[in-house]
Amino acid sequence: MKARIMVMVIALLILLAIDYYVFQAVLVVSKDWTSVWRNVMRIGFWVPTVLSFSAIAWWAFGDQYTMTPQMRTVIFTSLIGLYFSKIFGVLVLFAEDVFRGMKWVVNYFYKGTEENLPGVSISRSEFISKAALVASAIPFGTMAYGIISGAHDYRVRRKTIYLPNLPKAFDGIRLGQISDIHSGSFFNKTAVKGGVEMMMQEKPDLIMFTGDLVNNEASEVKDYINIFDKFKAPLGVYSVTGNHDYGDYVMWKSKQMKQDNFNNLIEAHRLMGFDLLMNENRFVEIGGEKLAIIGIENWGGGRFAKYGKLDEAYKGTEEAATKILLSHDPSHWDAQVLSMYPDIDLALAGHTHGFQFGVEIGDFKWSPSQYAYKQWAGLYQTGSQYLYVNRGFGYLGYPGRVGMPPELTILELKRA
Repeated sequence: MKARIMVMVIALLILLAIDYYVFQAVLVVSKDWTSVWRNVMRIGFWVPTVLSFSAIAWWAFGDQYTMTPQMRTVIFTSLIGLYFSKIFGVLVLFAEDVFRGMKWVVNYFYKGTEENLPGVSISRSEFISKAALVASAIPFGTMAYGIISGAHDYRVRRKTIYLPNLPKAFDGIRLGQISDIHSGSFFNKTAVKGGVEMMMQEKPDLIMFTGDLVNNEASEVKDYINIFDKFKAPLGVYSVTGNHDYGDYVMWKSKQMKQDNFNNLIEAHRLMGFDLLMNENRFVEIGGEKLAIIGIENWGGGRFAKYGKLDEAYKGTEEAATKILLSHDPSHWDAQVLSMYPDIDLALAGHTHGFQFGVEIGDFKWSPSQYAYKQWAGLYQTGSQYLYVNRGFGYLGYPGRVGMPPELTILELKRA
């Protein structure tokens, strides 16, 4: 408890220092305003700070899970957005303070006119103060736009993949992939329904869901089952679990409660018509020719849980000419697939969300995600093996997307 209090106090002091620094710009900009508007501006500046500090204290010592997932998301996003934006203002003000310090040093040693003698204060520039506030407003506005417009701006991404082992009967088959639904974050049910309808308009032959149906608790998907059960395909809808589906990030009162939650998640897949593959495989057969779908539980790189057992899931698929693996975390491809299973033709993953932020122009793409994951969005190839990483249908933490819209993937398989 003492350690938690110490961490919270340090965090609050850092945030308070950021607020105080930016407040200096508020003082300068509002100094010539009427007393009413000046007070509104100055007092209003501290209202979000008081609310933020109250939320941090509650988060540290209360039970966050007494609130809805949506409310937790609002609180988290507000805190991150508020102080992330203010940091830009701090950088502008700090740059000016460095300049002012250098000027003071020069004045100290310069025997010039009276106004330049040591001890004479150098006032903060009103222009710089305004620039600092604008610098804070721009990222805040961008994040707001990402929530209002970007969160549900679904995009269909199409790729054609040529496989040398693809049976003739499957030449031209269309796979639809969705990933990272994170139903506990949604705030616009109508928009989510529109995303499902967009996928169905593509008429895929198969649909694959590569994990993270919820953020933490199976109950989050309850109100969306009658939406996601509209995902239908002639050759079936197949799914696997992601790291968030196990309830590992919740302090459960007992192991049984956690297990019950996971059982409810499995039941949700059944109710939606998803064939959940738990370290197992299925065959899709056309005209006597077979395609194997291999699905494993989450197998994550680094600190993420490794529930997946590819050796078990792979057993019995040797007779299939083409094998498709569903594995939530793309790190699994380098860790096991390439080195141990050279006959897995295509792996489908998600997990990264493309960090929900980035830039994609033509063949150029950039996101902070690339510094955490070697394969983070789109199609990758090593030899004759392919990996496709879906950018995600939903969002987590920040309830929006900037430059990295939610994705519906259509992969057409062709004989090489």
